[in-house]
Amino acid sequence: MNLYPEFEGKVVVMTGVSSGIGLEQAKAFLQAGAIVYGADVKESAEIKEVEQKFPTLSFQQVDIRKKKDIHMWTEKIKKEISTVDILLNTAGILDNYAPTLDTNEEQWDNIFNTNLKSMFLLTNEILPVMLKQKHGVIVNMASIAGLVAGGGGAAYTAAKHGIIGYTKQLAYDYADKGIRVNCIAPGAINTPMNAADFAGDGAMAKEVARLTPAKRWAKPKEVAEMTLYLASPRADYVHGTVFTIDGGWTVK
Repeated sequence: MNLYPEFEGKVVVMTGVSSGIGLEQAKAFLQAGAIVYGADVKESAEIKEVEQKFPTLSFQQVDIRKKKDIHMWTEKIKKEISTVDILLNTAGILDNYAPTLDTNEEQWDNIFNTNLKSMFLLTNEILPVMLKQKHGVIVNMASIAGLVAGGGGAAYTAAKHGIIGYTKQLAYDYADKGIRVNCIAPGAINTPMNAADFAGDGAMAKEVARLTPAKRWAKPKEVAEMTLYLASPRADYVHGTVFTIDGGWTVK
């Protein structure tokens, strides 16, 4: 049963589709009948399977740190379709909780270029399309590290704080032009990006679960389901909001 029939035929452009939260977001929108243009720096076996199952998925390998690559990808999309209804800026990488003195300039730039600058570049490619059609929804992927310390290292935490600020400013600037912008701040989500926490006896993963009020990690699908709501007309009056999905981590 399709709980979101309103997405039938809608066009979604998104990053980070090869694994984790992005993969589940792509599957959720495809199952709801959307047309998805997804990008990732690499093509996974999982996204290949999804592409075979859903002909409405168009996957492209893109290095989202590079303006030229993003422009080439979005120009290809614009030649195929005339509207973009939803933009999901999901791609991101961790910094292994490195404090500032353990972070060199190259690492800092890589985190910021991947997690924050890519959102700026892709949004600036897609937003004009949305403004022309006078409607559009943008959902950015932040983190609890954008709200509190301890969810990442110096670069990751700074970048995620930047995402929240960027999201709020986008909402402020374009809400009266038919554009809705919000972001999601996940806590402990069991994705390949967090595989190191489950390595060996999984001591780190167990400790994170213990420190989380809900006493568990979330599944990527739970974040995807929140995304469906935020992108739907049911959230039409929701602008510039940070939606946490963290098992109560930030209430401590």
